[in-house]
Amino acid sequence: MGTPRLVIVHRRTEFQELLDRHATAGQAEFFLRTRGRSLAPVQEQHEVIAAALARVRAAVPDGWRSAEVERGDLSRFMFTADDVVAVVGQDGLVANTAKYLNSQPVLGINPDPAHNPGILVRHSPGAAAALLARGAFRCSELSMVTARLDDGQELSALNEIFVGHPSHQSARYQIATPDGRVERQSSSGLIVSTGTGATGWCASIALERGGRALPAPTEPRLAWFVREAWPSPATGASLTEGLLEAGEPLRITVAADQLVIFGDGMEGDRLTASWGQELSIELALRPLRLAQ
Repeated sequence: MGTPRLVIVHRRTEFQELLDRHATAGQAEFFLRTRGRSLAPVQEQHEVIAAALARVRAAVPDGWRSAEVERGDLSRFMFTADDVVAVVGQDGLVANTAKYLNSQPVLGINPDPAHNPGILVRHSPGAAAALLARGAFRCSELSMVTARLDDGQELSALNEIFVGHPSHQSARYQIATPDGRVERQSSSGLIVSTGTGATGWCASIALERGGRALPAPTEPRLAWFVREAWPSPATGASLTEGLLEAGEPLRITVAADQLVIFGDGMEGDRLTASWGQELSIELALRPLRLAQ
């Protein structure tokens, strides 16, 4: 192992984005007032996050290297095996970061507990500083999901992967389950979720269907749901939900001009599958290591 590096991941605050767009605080204040808002709480939240980042920067252990990356640059950032990743922000930023990692420990830091639930960002800036000073982390291993096209392209996610038509048209495909059942379908798309994602989008679908047993975040299994499958002479609606154990892929064969695949709601970072391509979705080989 080389010298450890602390990589601090964060995203631009609303205050910073307003200044980027309107150049001055006065112009930003005028813009917000036209929408019934004030700049003061936006600036206060920015200062809370800035203070948290300053606390984490000051906590870099002696002898460690450090680097910072904003959310928008994650896909271009080169993580290394020696990294410890400090994610400062909301829970969603942990999910956005997870897909780019390869077993590096992640320290989720909640800069604003009054507004963030803190399910994945579990530590205050002060608690995170104490953990960094100790230099050792006990991690939970949260299951992830991977989608892989037959041309070798792949994409992983911490919460869920969505497969559907790039517009609001019906997605057409053939679905094959691990137990050998096959069906042609036309639907609003399908979702394959981890136990972490089972508290969000997946949970709302399960609730609408009368309640389903969903995996726990550390459980090595996935839940899948087809949204609004449409029965017709050519398509069925019998294979609409299930569980996937480790090593059991759900296979999708595209029967439309195009389907898109993206994870954790990040449509900009997606795979595109064309007619006849096969997609397999299964439990990822590597979990997210989240510091407890």
